[in-house]
Amino acid sequence: MSNIDKDMLFTNYLFAITDDVGIFQHSIYGIPDLSEGYTTDDNCRALILAVMLFEGSKKQKYLKLIYKYLAFMLYAQNNNGKFKNFMSFNREFLDGEGSEDCFGRCVWALGRTSSSSSIPENIKRSCCHMINKALDYLPKLNSPRAKAYSIVGLSYLTERPEVINHIKNLSMSLVELYTQFKDGDWHWFEDSMTYGNAIFPWSLFKSYNILKLDVLLQTAKESMDFLGQNTLRKDFFKPIGCNGWFMKGKESAVYDEQPIEACETLLSYLEYYEITKDKKYLKNAERCFKWYTGQNSKGVSLIDRDTGACYDGLNEKGLNLNQGSESLVSYGIAFMEISKYKKIKTLQ
Repeated sequence: MSNIDKDMLFTNYLFAITDDVGIFQHSIYGIPDLSEGYTTDDNCRALILAVMLFEGSKKQKYLKLIYKYLAFMLYAQNNNGKFKNFMSFNREFLDGEGSEDCFGRCVWALGRTSSSSSIPENIKRSCCHMINKALDYLPKLNSPRAKAYSIVGLSYLTERPEVINHIKNLSMSLVELYTQFKDGDWHWFEDSMTYGNAIFPWSLFKSYNILKLDVLLQTAKESMDFLGQNTLRKDFFKPIGCNGWFMKGKESAVYDEQPIEACETLLSYLEYYEITKDKKYLKNAERCFKWYTGQNSKGVSLIDRDTGACYDGLNEKGLNLNQGSESLVSYGIAFMEISKYKKIKTLQ
């Protein structure tokens, strides 16, 4: 097996946990847990990874995944633009409407897909169909993360004047939150740091590239630096633990560490690097990637040597040996993005 084939071994597991409906949500170790069904959250993130894989290879097997994941999203969208999220194995949605965070992630996936020069036009038209339905809901968003994910998705659609207005309104609402909660040494958008933290500065870096407003860059830099102070150790990346999070005025939870945090922090540092060209941010992104391969608090690789799958995180005892779709897709996206900057010869 060549180094390239070995590096891309995770794609085998992507197909293993995807059926004719979409990607499964969870696994029991490495076997899909059919009882947990599917989520739109996972299928929209898998769509992003499938687009990246198709862009890099032009292989039809990845294009088939794009059709599959996008069809799931199309089926999940309601007339008001939002998306149902949880689907059982018998193909019935269990909720009438998913969270706003799910909505924001869908906007991210649709924007990323429709902007790709490699994607067939009929797929882009389907994306635009869903985006058009979603645009009307943007001013109604309350969730800060939903706003941030939406900004990232909209950043790929700036040829549309109404999109620029949405980006500005959503971005300035995040700046207002930052101003409200910023206090002394606390430089954040809420009084806690929980999940998906890096999406906030990443979205404002994206927004700054479009609007060129200094307040967006300043807020993005300050918040990203604060996130780094609390997650970057001398030799490794250590995300905020989900077993208690990090509340203002208290100590950060030590565990559990989740793969999605390494991915999104990496994406934000790459954006930081593109704006400043300061190589320390590229090195920070690489440190986030190496969290997957063993440069972490436990000194163990999260990548399954046999299948290329990504384990579900690190807890106090070590690896969480389940291998769900969020973990795999997070690792895959991180791999594809960091590979643009540095050729990685081995993941073991």
